[in-house]
Amino acid sequence: MERQHEKYERLLARCKGLPPVPCAVAHPCDESSLRGALEAAQLGLIEPVLVGPAARIRALLADCGLEAAGAPIVDTEHSEASAAAAVGLVRAGRVQALMKGSLHTDELMSAVVARESGLRTERRISHCFVLDVPALEQALIVTDAAVNIAPTLLDKQHIVQNAIDLALALGRARPKVAILSAIETVNPAVPSTVEAAALCKMAERGQITGGVLDGPLALDNAIDAAAARQKGIASPVAGHADILVAPDLEAGNMLAKSLVYLAGADAAGIVLGARVPIVLTSRADSLMTRRASCAVAVLLVQARLHLHGKAVP
Repeated sequence: MERQHEKYERLLARCKGLPPVPCAVAHPCDESSLRGALEAAQLGLIEPVLVGPAARIRALLADCGLEAAGAPIVDTEHSEASAAAAVGLVRAGRVQALMKGSLHTDELMSAVVARESGLRTERRISHCFVLDVPALEQALIVTDAAVNIAPTLLDKQHIVQNAIDLALALGRARPKVAILSAIETVNPAVPSTVEAAALCKMAERGQITGGVLDGPLALDNAIDAAAARQKGIASPVAGHADILVAPDLEAGNMLAKSLVYLAGADAAGIVLGARVPIVLTSRADSLMTRRASCAVAVLLVQARLHLHGKAVP
Protein backbone atom coordinates (compact mmCIF):
# COMPACT_ATOMS: atom_id res chain seq x y z
CA MET A 1 0.00 0.00 0.00
CA GLU A 2 1.37 3.39 -1.00
CA ARG A 3 2.37 5.64 1.87
CA GLN A 4 0.00 8.57 2.37
CA HIS A 5 1.35 12.04 3.14
CA GLU A 6 -1.65 13.93 4.46
CA LYS A 7 0.43 16.55 6.29
CA TYR A 8 2.55 17.32 3.24
CA GLU A 9 -0.53 17.36 1.01
CA ARG A 10 -2.01 20.01 3.29
CA LEU A 11 1.17 22.10 2.92
CA LEU A 12 0.96 21.80 -0.86
CA ALA A 13 -2.73 22.75 -0.74
CA ARG A 14 -1.83 25.95 1.13
CA CYS A 15 0.38 26.91 -1.81
CA LYS A 16 -2.44 26.67 -4.35
CA GLY A 17 -3.00 30.05 -5.93
CA LEU A 18 0.25 31.51 -4.63
CA PRO A 19 2.80 32.77 -7.16
CA PRO A 20 5.85 30.56 -7.78
CA VAL A 21 8.97 31.67 -5.94
CA PRO A 22 12.08 32.52 -7.97
CA CYS A 23 14.65 30.05 -6.62
CA ALA A 24 18.35 29.55 -7.33
CA VAL A 25 19.16 25.84 -7.49
CA ALA A 26 22.82 25.46 -6.60
CA HIS A 27 24.65 22.84 -8.67
CA PRO A 28 21.79 20.52 -9.77
CA CYS A 29 24.21 18.04 -11.31
CA ASP A 30 22.57 14.74 -10.47
CA GLU A 31 19.20 13.39 -11.55
CA SER A 32 17.45 13.61 -8.17
CA SER A 33 18.26 17.28 -7.53
CA LEU A 34 17.56 18.34 -11.11
CA ARG A 35 14.35 16.35 -11.37
CA GLY A 36 13.17 17.60 -7.97
CA ALA A 37 13.65 21.24 -8.97
CA LEU A 38 11.94 20.83 -12.31
CA GLU A 39 9.02 18.94 -10.80
CA ALA A 40 8.57 21.69 -8.21
CA ALA A 41 8.45 24.13 -11.12
CA GLN A 42 5.81 22.04 -12.88
CA LEU A 43 3.72 22.16 -9.71
CA GLY A 44 3.94 25.94 -9.72
CA LEU A 45 5.96 26.12 -6.50
CA ILE A 46 9.18 27.67 -7.81
CA GLU A 47 10.69 29.35 -10.85
CA PRO A 48 14.11 27.69 -10.87
CA VAL A 49 17.36 29.27 -11.96
CA LEU A 50 19.80 26.41 -12.51
CA VAL A 51 23.27 27.38 -11.31
CA GLY A 52 26.09 25.06 -12.34
CA PRO A 53 28.25 23.86 -15.26
CA ALA A 54 25.92 24.52 -18.19
CA ALA A 55 27.21 21.74 -20.45
CA ARG A 56 26.89 19.21 -17.64
CA ILE A 57 23.34 20.31 -16.80
CA ARG A 58 22.25 20.19 -20.45
CA ALA A 59 23.76 16.72 -20.86
CA LEU A 60 21.95 15.56 -17.73
CA LEU A 61 18.67 16.95 -19.03
CA ALA A 62 19.12 14.97 -22.24
CA ASP A 63 20.25 11.77 -20.51
CA CYS A 64 17.30 11.82 -18.10
CA GLY A 65 14.72 12.90 -20.64
CA LEU A 66 13.92 16.06 -18.71
CA GLU A 67 12.67 19.39 -20.04
CA ALA A 68 14.06 22.57 -18.53
CA ALA A 69 10.84 24.39 -19.54
CA GLY A 70 12.64 27.67 -20.06
CA ALA A 71 14.54 27.63 -16.77
CA PRO A 72 17.65 29.81 -17.20
CA ILE A 73 21.07 28.29 -16.59
CA VAL A 74 23.84 30.29 -14.93
CA ASP A 75 27.11 28.71 -16.05
CA THR A 76 29.78 28.02 -13.39
CA GLU A 77 32.96 25.99 -13.32
CA HIS A 78 32.47 23.86 -10.20
CA SER A 79 30.37 23.36 -7.07
CA GLU A 80 31.98 26.11 -4.96
CA ALA A 81 31.43 28.59 -7.77
CA SER A 82 27.84 27.39 -8.05
CA ALA A 83 27.23 28.11 -4.37
CA ALA A 84 28.77 31.59 -4.66
CA ALA A 85 26.80 32.41 -7.80
CA ALA A 86 23.52 31.21 -6.27
CA VAL A 87 24.09 33.40 -3.22
CA GLY A 88 24.94 36.25 -5.57
CA LEU A 89 21.54 35.91 -7.25
CA VAL A 90 19.89 36.42 -3.87
CA ARG A 91 21.99 39.49 -3.10
CA ALA A 92 21.11 40.89 -6.53
CA GLY A 93 17.40 40.46 -5.79
CA ARG A 94 16.84 38.02 -8.66
CA VAL A 95 15.61 35.13 -6.49
CA GLN A 96 13.74 34.77 -3.20
CA ALA A 97 14.92 31.30 -2.17
CA LEU A 98 17.85 28.90 -2.49
CA MET A 99 17.82 25.16 -3.07
CA LYS A 100 20.70 22.77 -2.54
CA GLY A 101 21.59 20.65 -5.54
CA SER A 102 24.19 17.88 -5.63
CA LEU A 103 26.96 19.83 -3.91
CA HIS A 104 27.94 19.21 -0.28
CA THR A 105 25.92 21.06 2.34
CA ASP A 106 29.03 22.71 3.80
CA GLU A 107 29.93 24.13 0.36
CA LEU A 108 26.55 25.85 0.10
CA MET A 109 26.46 26.98 3.71
CA SER A 110 30.00 28.38 3.54
CA ALA A 111 28.82 30.73 0.80
CA VAL A 112 25.65 31.57 2.77
CA VAL A 113 27.48 32.51 5.99
CA ALA A 114 30.41 34.36 4.37
CA ARG A 115 30.66 37.66 6.26
CA GLU A 116 31.15 39.99 3.32
CA SER A 117 29.38 38.19 0.48
CA GLY A 118 26.89 35.91 2.23
CA LEU A 119 23.29 36.10 3.41
CA ARG A 120 23.66 36.67 7.15
CA THR A 121 21.03 38.59 9.12
CA GLU A 122 20.78 39.54 12.79
CA ARG A 123 19.42 36.03 13.39
CA ARG A 124 21.45 32.91 14.00
CA ILE A 125 21.08 30.56 11.03
CA SER A 126 19.40 27.30 11.99
CA HIS A 127 17.76 24.26 10.43
CA CYS A 128 14.30 22.78 10.89
CA PHE A 129 12.99 19.41 9.86
CA VAL A 130 9.28 19.41 9.06
CA LEU A 131 8.40 15.78 9.69
CA ASP A 132 5.38 13.88 8.41
CA VAL A 133 5.12 11.26 11.18
CA PRO A 134 2.36 8.71 10.43
CA ALA A 135 1.30 8.42 14.08
CA LEU A 136 0.76 12.18 14.51
CA GLU A 137 -2.07 14.34 13.22
CA GLN A 138 0.09 17.38 12.46
CA ALA A 139 3.52 17.83 10.93
CA LEU A 140 6.21 17.98 13.63
CA ILE A 141 9.07 20.50 13.58
CA VAL A 142 12.44 19.37 15.00
CA THR A 143 15.29 21.85 15.45
CA ASP A 144 18.28 22.13 15.23
CA ALA A 145 19.52 18.87 13.77
CA ALA A 146 21.82 20.04 10.98
CA VAL A 147 23.57 23.39 11.49
CA ASN A 148 24.38 24.38 15.10
CA ILE A 149 26.54 21.75 16.75
CA ALA A 150 26.57 22.98 20.36
CA PRO A 151 24.33 26.06 20.49
CA THR A 152 24.65 28.55 23.33
CA LEU A 153 21.65 29.91 25.18
CA LEU A 154 21.55 32.95 22.91
CA ASP A 155 21.88 30.69 19.86
CA LYS A 156 18.89 28.72 21.16
CA GLN A 157 16.89 31.92 21.51
CA HIS A 158 17.30 32.41 17.76
CA ILE A 159 16.77 28.73 16.99
CA VAL A 160 13.46 28.79 18.87
CA GLN A 161 12.33 32.05 17.27
CA ASN A 162 13.18 30.76 13.79
CA ALA A 163 11.12 27.62 14.44
CA ILE A 164 8.17 29.61 15.77
CA ASP A 165 8.24 31.89 12.72
CA LEU A 166 8.26 28.79 10.52
CA ALA A 167 5.29 27.26 12.34
CA LEU A 168 3.35 30.52 12.01
CA ALA A 169 4.09 30.59 8.27
CA LEU A 170 2.76 27.04 8.01
CA GLY A 171 -0.52 28.11 9.57
CA ARG A 172 -0.06 27.21 13.24
CA ALA A 173 -1.53 29.77 15.62
CA ARG A 174 0.55 30.16 18.81
CA PRO A 175 2.66 27.03 18.18
CA LYS A 176 3.56 24.95 21.23
CA VAL A 177 7.31 24.63 21.76
CA ALA A 178 8.85 21.85 23.87
CA ILE A 179 12.43 22.48 25.01
CA LEU A 180 13.80 18.97 25.29
CA SER A 181 16.17 17.40 27.76
CA ALA A 182 16.57 13.95 29.32
CA ILE A 183 14.41 14.94 32.29
CA GLU A 184 11.58 17.36 32.98
CA THR A 185 12.94 19.01 36.12
CA VAL A 186 15.65 21.67 36.39
CA ASN A 187 18.92 20.13 37.51
CA PRO A 188 22.22 22.08 37.40
CA ALA A 189 24.02 18.81 36.66
CA VAL A 190 22.15 18.68 33.32
CA PRO A 191 22.87 22.07 31.69
CA SER A 192 20.17 21.70 29.03
CA THR A 193 17.51 21.76 31.77
CA VAL A 194 18.78 25.11 33.04
CA GLU A 195 18.84 26.54 29.51
CA ALA A 196 15.32 25.24 28.91
CA ALA A 197 14.07 27.07 31.98
CA ALA A 198 15.89 30.23 30.88
CA LEU A 199 14.31 30.08 27.42
CA CYS A 200 10.86 29.84 28.98
CA LYS A 201 11.58 32.92 31.12
CA MET A 202 12.87 34.73 28.02
CA ALA A 203 9.52 34.02 26.35
CA GLU A 204 7.69 35.40 29.39
CA ARG A 205 9.72 38.63 29.09
CA GLY A 206 9.09 39.02 25.35
CA GLN A 207 12.54 37.98 24.17
CA ILE A 208 10.91 35.13 22.24
CA THR A 209 7.50 35.81 20.71
CA GLY A 210 4.67 34.10 18.87
CA GLY A 211 4.67 30.73 20.61
CA VAL A 212 4.00 28.98 23.91
CA LEU A 213 7.13 27.48 25.50
CA ASP A 214 7.64 24.85 28.16
CA GLY A 215 10.70 23.03 29.32
CA PRO A 216 12.62 21.16 30.27
CA LEU A 217 10.48 18.33 28.92
CA ALA A 218 11.55 14.78 28.17
CA LEU A 219 10.53 13.48 24.76
CA ASP A 220 7.76 11.23 26.08
CA ASN A 221 5.91 13.93 27.97
CA ALA A 222 6.46 16.45 25.16
CA ILE A 223 4.52 14.41 22.62
CA ASP A 224 2.35 12.05 24.67
CA ALA A 225 -0.40 13.52 26.87
CA ALA A 226 -0.76 10.32 28.91
CA ALA A 227 2.96 10.32 29.75
CA ALA A 228 2.69 13.95 30.83
CA ARG A 229 -0.28 13.18 33.10
CA GLN A 230 1.56 10.26 34.69
CA LYS A 231 4.42 12.62 35.54
CA GLY A 232 1.97 15.18 36.94
CA ILE A 233 2.96 17.79 34.35
CA ALA A 234 0.23 20.38 33.82
CA SER A 235 1.17 22.39 30.74
CA PRO A 236 -0.45 23.52 27.47
CA VAL A 237 2.65 22.20 25.68
CA ALA A 238 3.18 18.80 27.30
CA GLY A 239 1.66 16.11 25.10
CA HIS A 240 0.81 18.60 22.35
CA ALA A 241 4.11 19.99 21.09
CA ASP A 242 4.28 21.40 17.57
CA ILE A 243 8.01 22.09 17.84
CA LEU A 244 10.71 19.99 19.52
CA VAL A 245 13.90 21.91 20.35
CA ALA A 246 16.86 19.57 20.83
CA PRO A 247 19.64 20.42 23.31
CA ASP A 248 22.32 20.01 20.62
CA LEU A 249 22.83 18.83 17.05
CA GLU A 250 23.67 15.25 18.02
CA ALA A 251 20.42 14.79 19.94
CA GLY A 252 18.38 16.54 17.25
CA ASN A 253 19.91 14.54 14.43
CA MET A 254 19.36 11.23 16.23
CA LEU A 255 15.77 12.20 17.04
CA ALA A 256 14.94 13.16 13.45
CA LYS A 257 16.57 10.07 11.96
CA SER A 258 14.91 7.82 14.52
CA LEU A 259 11.53 9.17 13.44
CA VAL A 260 12.44 8.57 9.78
CA TYR A 261 13.90 5.09 10.09
CA LEU A 262 11.93 3.67 13.02
CA ALA A 263 8.60 5.49 12.77
CA GLY A 264 8.29 5.77 8.98
CA ALA A 265 8.42 9.58 8.91
CA ASP A 266 9.44 11.75 5.99
CA ALA A 267 11.62 14.77 6.70
CA ALA A 268 11.39 17.96 4.66
CA GLY A 269 14.21 20.35 5.50
CA ILE A 270 14.62 24.11 5.53
CA VAL A 271 17.34 26.51 6.71
CA LEU A 272 16.16 29.71 8.40
CA GLY A 273 17.75 32.91 9.64
CA ALA A 274 19.35 33.89 6.32
CA ARG A 275 18.00 36.54 3.95
CA VAL A 276 15.94 33.88 2.18
CA PRO A 277 14.77 30.36 3.04
CA ILE A 278 17.14 27.61 1.93
CA VAL A 279 15.75 24.27 0.82
CA LEU A 280 18.20 21.69 2.12
CA THR A 281 17.54 18.32 0.54
CA SER A 282 19.53 15.10 0.50
CA ARG A 283 19.99 12.52 -2.22
CA ALA A 284 17.86 10.07 -0.23
CA ASP A 285 14.85 12.39 -0.20
CA SER A 286 11.74 11.25 -2.03
CA LEU A 287 10.06 13.48 -4.60
CA MET A 288 7.25 14.09 -2.10
CA THR A 289 9.76 15.26 0.51
CA ARG A 290 11.37 17.59 -2.04
CA ARG A 291 7.93 18.97 -2.94
CA ALA A 292 7.15 19.54 0.72
CA SER A 293 10.46 21.34 1.28
CA CYS A 294 9.67 23.66 -1.63
CA ALA A 295 6.15 24.23 -0.28
CA VAL A 296 7.64 25.26 3.07
CA ALA A 297 9.90 27.76 1.29
CA VAL A 298 6.93 29.19 -0.64
CA LEU A 299 4.92 29.69 2.55
CA LEU A 300 7.90 31.33 4.28
CA VAL A 301 8.40 33.76 1.41
CA GLN A 302 4.70 34.59 1.42
CA ALA A 303 4.74 35.18 5.18
CA ARG A 304 7.73 37.53 4.82
CA LEU A 305 6.00 39.52 2.09
CA HIS A 306 3.01 40.05 4.38
CA LEU A 307 5.22 40.82 7.39
CA HIS A 308 7.10 43.57 5.57
CA GLY A 309 3.97 45.00 4.02
CA LYS A 310 5.06 44.34 0.48
CA ALA A 311 2.57 43.71 -2.25
CA VAL A 312 2.25 40.02 -2.95
CA PRO A 313 2.85 39.39 -6.65
